[in-house]
Amino acid sequence: MNLHDWIDEVCDILDLDTEVDEGLILDLARVAAHQVQRTAAPVSAYLLGFAAGSTDADPVALERMAAQIQRLADSWDRPSSAREPDDVDVVVDEADVDFSADLEDDRAG
Repeated sequence: MNLHDWIDEVCDILDLDTEVDEGLILDLARVAAHQVQRTAAPVSAYLLGFAAGSTDADPVALERMAAQIQRLADSWDRPSSAREPDDVDVVVDEADVDFSADLEDDRAG
């Protein structure tokens, strides 16, 4: 059994009719684990899923939310005693995402 089969089985058990972008979730979990702390990975993935379900997010909105969480994790102020994170290659396709609202918020803030 592979990860995709596992996801299909879990969706069946939970009666979920959704497509899961496991790459997006795993990238988010990796960044949260390395930049914040290990336990931030499953919590971040859960919160992303909860937000996506609560807002009925489409795939583009889901990518936008994941990118926002990743940016937060990348900028997270780790204690000086924390290990340096491993190099993490995070690839989020933001080609179709409109971030103009974020830019306006940054300028207003």
